[in-house]
Amino acid sequence: MFAIVKIAGQQFRVSVGQNLYVPHISGNAGDKVSFSDVLLLEDGGKTTVGPDLKVSVNAEIVGERKGDKVIAFKMKRRKGFRKKIGHRKLYTQIRIGSIA
Repeated sequence: MFAIVKIAGQQFRVSVGQNLYVPHISGNAGDKVSFSDVLLLEDGGKTTVGPDLKVSVNAEIVGERKGDKVIAFKMKRRKGFRKKIGHRKLYTQIRIGSIA
């Protein structure tokens, strides 16, 4: 059994017991979250598609981590202007508990 779920504007294929990293979700480790925007559900060969499914995916927040550093370097030639900016995107690790 698996489902396609929309989390923070991105689509993920999830199944029970799976750990995955998603864009930052507010909450602390151990908090329960629920995602009701299920786009597809596959259960034993029976596939149901549609944005109006009465299914939700329950998960638990495991922790947070930062992604790789992305550098934005700006420079204007012959002017002596150089600017180096970097950022690291936050990700939340979740564990899928149930699809109901």
